[in-house]
Amino acid sequence: MAKATTRFVCQECGAIYAKWSGKCDSCGQWNSIIEEEIPSAEMPKSVSNKGGKRIDFVDLKGVSEKIFRMKSTIAELDRVCGGGLVEGSVILVGGDPGIGKSTLLLQAMAKLSECANKKGSPARCVYISGEESIDQIRLRANRLGLTNARVELASAMNVRDIVTTLDTHDSPDIVVIDSIQTMFVDTFDSAPGTVGQVRASGHELIRLAKRRGFVLFLVGHVTKEGTLAGPRVLEHMVDTVLYFEGDRGHHFRILRAVKNRFGATDEIGVFEMTETGLAEVPNPSALFLAERRGNISGSCVFAGIEGSRPMLVEIQALVAPSNGTTPRRAVVGWDTNRLNMILAVLETRCGLILGNRDIYLNVAGGLKITEPAADMAVATALISSLTQKPVPADMVVFGEIGLSGETRAVPQMDLRLKEASKLGFEKALMPPLHTGKKKTALTSTLHVIEIGHLKSIVDIFMRKD
Repeated sequence: MAKATTRFVCQECGAIYAKWSGKCDSCGQWNSIIEEEIPSAEMPKSVSNKGGKRIDFVDLKGVSEKIFRMKSTIAELDRVCGGGLVEGSVILVGGDPGIGKSTLLLQAMAKLSECANKKGSPARCVYISGEESIDQIRLRANRLGLTNARVELASAMNVRDIVTTLDTHDSPDIVVIDSIQTMFVDTFDSAPGTVGQVRASGHELIRLAKRRGFVLFLVGHVTKEGTLAGPRVLEHMVDTVLYFEGDRGHHFRILRAVKNRFGATDEIGVFEMTETGLAEVPNPSALFLAERRGNISGSCVFAGIEGSRPMLVEIQALVAPSNGTTPRRAVVGWDTNRLNMILAVLETRCGLILGNRDIYLNVAGGLKITEPAADMAVATALISSLTQKPVPADMVVFGEIGLSGETRAVPQMDLRLKEASKLGFEKALMPPLHTGKKKTALTSTLHVIEIGHLKSIVDIFMRKD
């Protein structure tokens, strides 16, 4: 019998320690380190050059086979995946509980079952769940109106059984594993969901998908910080990592690609949660601005870029008198540190007094904005709320702000202006254009107001009409 060796593994980040510790030094979590037994036969050994096969190298220049992409006909999903699903690719989908991961994948499988594979025959789709029974999946399919879809269902958790079933000459074209945290390899003594089990289960399933050439969807749970649970090595092993984001208080859902070997990263797909499942949103800008009201102070439209898609969203700010010794800073959908920087610039460089006031900032629609181009829109909304003067309803704002109060150009200005012009906006508040770009950048019909310093925006709102 092989001698067992123990090690201590953090269940949040996968860090390995020689002895137990109450706190993980890698991710900072408390009580996340547990002891795992590893057979000595599985311990790494040194590799010699005897019996190895010599590998051949080729040049970068050459002829490669064209990649076949299977389209799901769900345009938002295909966009995020880079234009379709590549055979043999592995896609990891993460998101909060109840956000709609299983609903999205079941709808995608129903659509894909109507498509043709590389050989021209109808695609064979398999949905394997370790969290729900067959009856529960059928109930969801009935609610979504997918009872007639050609999707094969199974409820299993043993990876050995799954590999034995799928490793055949007529293997399916698309496989969904819901979820990877429920799978287990019976050669490990640890429970399902531990770092060792997730790593081993993912490795076996990914190796099978690459060998048989089918598309593999892995559903992953997320931690309270919003990152995928389990070892980070799983994100490195897969080809694409998608996060399904959204607020339960809003009916919008954002599918965001944070890694994609076959397409662009930071691409997003927008969905709307309805009674019959997730519906695509082909024009998210119009939907995010549908409930916007004009002539209200503190409201500003930001022209942003998500991946390759321009998107207009409403940024709302409220500056209120503070009743306590420590003013509140409440932010939804934006970086709190970035807000503090903008407030410091407004006070130091522009002379506004905001340190004794409560600040509330919200990105309408539940969207999370990360690009610095929102600085000017946030500052404009704050100034508008402080002066009680509304931003013109037909104006969009974008641009980055430096610590000295200067405004800086941001990428893809033309794309932002075209989207604003398409939705009927007539004015744009933005940083100055570079001299070499003035001839080609303003391709829209908007009236552009170039702002070189944040003080100019303050002067506009402070001016007595």
